[in-house]
Amino acid sequence: MKTMQNPVIKKAELKDKETIKNLMQFYFYDFSEFVEAYVGNDGLFDEYKYLNNYWEERERFPYLIEKDGKIAGFILVREVQEDGKRHWSIAEFFIMKKFRLSGLGKHAAHQVFEKHKGNWEVFQIESNKPAQAFWRKVISEYTHGEFVERTEEGSLIQEFCS
Repeated sequence: MKTMQNPVIKKAELKDKETIKNLMQFYFYDFSEFVEAYVGNDGLFDEYKYLNNYWEERERFPYLIEKDGKIAGFILVREVQEDGKRHWSIAEFFIMKKFRLSGLGKHAAHQVFEKHKGNWEVFQIESNKPAQAFWRKVISEYTHGEFVERTEEGSLIQEFCS
């Protein structure tokens, strides 16, 4: 596989919020395979209730993922502080189907890990086996196998340091 050296993530600006809001519909559609999520009478999923926070709170970071200048997905990263410790977390991660299995998701994840140095916890819901396989592989490659995995309240979590 050809490696992608160019940045594939870019910090989303305020003007990009509507783009991420629209991409969220595809994300929710994909995710509805694993959770109870339905469209309303208007044919749309509910809006992502934390989206505005990514432009209002300094511990949240929205990114667009691009491939050859075309929008291919998004990543929402948060800094979590709990029990006197802090870690980075991927709140949401989406790659459009046409760009999956190309290495783009891996490169986007690796770039976000590099951009936010420190402790990480990446969660997947128990029923989302494809996401678990993706994150195990991506994190294992990034850390050379140096990560810990645990199960907590119906989620699988990988912990590592970037």
